[in-house]
Amino acid sequence: MENILAFTALGTLLLLGMGALGTAIGFGILGGRFLEGAARQPELAPMLQGKMFLVAGLIDAVTMIGIGIAMWFSLASPFLGQLVAH
Repeated sequence: MENILAFTALGTLLLLGMGALGTAIGFGILGGRFLEGAARQPELAPMLQGKMFLVAGLIDAVTMIGIGIAMWFSLASPFLGQLVAH
């Protein structure tokens, strides 16, 4: 039964790590493409900046959902009831 807690912790760490990695890659690509587009057509930079912040918020939202799920599994894990029962 100790494996349940170990695998829950491992899954939580993987969820947080992969979420952070995906966000970092997404922000890198997003920032690079924004600078590329603003350099090619400087007059469109304000419009591109607004869209960039919208997409940045969506990228962060995915990570925050992952953090919420990871906190749920680590603090109020549904598997703890099985561990206490045995």
